[in-house]
Amino acid sequence: MIKSMLQRSFLLATLSAAPFAMAEVSVENGYARAVPPGQMNSASFMIINNSDASDIQLVSGSSSVAKVVELHTHTNENGVMKMRQVETITVPAEGSVALQPGGYHIMLIGLKTDLAEGGEIDLKLNFSDESSKLLTLPVKKVMGGMQGHHHKHH
Repeated sequence: MIKSMLQRSFLLATLSAAPFAMAEVSVENGYARAVPPGQMNSASFMIINNSDASDIQLVSGSSSVAKVVELHTHTNENGVMKMRQVETITVPAEGSVALQPGGYHIMLIGLKTDLAEGGEIDLKLNFSDESSKLLTLPVKKVMGGMQGHHHKHH
């Protein structure tokens, strides 16, 4: 009896200790942007938290709903918002980074399916310590590209 309890508690300790070898990354408020049928690209947004003592980089992503997943940011060049691809997004030690409209975001390029409001997508995030996180994100309608900016630059 005692032996089986010891074995069980050892197993639990082993299971609960395993994740601590990697950076402690968690994701909250994640979602993908709903887009009209036929539109080829969308974006996903979230807050990535890092409770580890060292920085970690988000290095890539993948999803079954898109041919390509890229990391992007918006930069303000002479008053014109431009989107550009970035190699990595750093999540600071014991901090967080917000992926949001008008800032860092994850582009879903070459959609294989319509992203309708109320649906879900899978998104795998890969980090610099070779850990990864598999997410299931809701698809939400996002009003406008950026809060407070209703005019479009061409």
